[in-house]
Amino acid sequence: MRHGKKHNHLGRTTSHRKAMLANMASSLIKHKRISTTLAKAKALRVYVEPLITKSKNDTTHSRRIVFSYLQDKETVTELFRDVAAKVANRPGGYTRIIKLNNRLGDNAEMALIELVDYNEVYGQDAAAADKKTTRRGRSKVKKADAPAAEAKAPKAEAVVEEEAAPAVEAVEEAPETEEATPEEVPAAEEKAPKS
Repeated sequence: MRHGKKHNHLGRTTSHRKAMLANMASSLIKHKRISTTLAKAKALRVYVEPLITKSKNDTTHSRRIVFSYLQDKETVTELFRDVAAKVANRPGGYTRIIKLNNRLGDNAEMALIELVDYNEVYGQDAAAADKKTTRRGRSKVKKADAPAAEAKAPKAEAVVEEEAAPAVEAVEEAPETEEATPEEVPAAEEKAPKS
């Protein structure tokens, strides 16, 4: 009986599936991202994430366990040296699956699976978002102060609108004073004291 056994067989025998996943995991660790079908990417995520968790504890025992899965010394060395250092304070979720267009030959769903900490694109977007300033020319607002700044911003805009309203009325009144008759202008000059 197969009760509770829910992993995807991927249309392969057990030995073929294990060998394929070991090779894909080695490629993922070496190249940091690989393109494959969506089903294989999901199966690879289940296969490789426990190995990355195991690499956080650098002991002989954990190295031997990971080697029994991957069967590649260089990959194990890179996993325990470089990858483990990057994911040291991440509690899980070391991989990201991004869906791509379907493959032309058989219309299979394709996906890109990558190690999260090695993606430069998402890190640059976050850094660029931090450098942005508001339109009013204020200095950079810290993330912790952002909710307080958003609460203050509507009040400041309301004050600006109230100050702007009298200025508009003054502009409207200005053309009326320019239309004064020539008789009124000398009368205004006579009232003003000469210095």
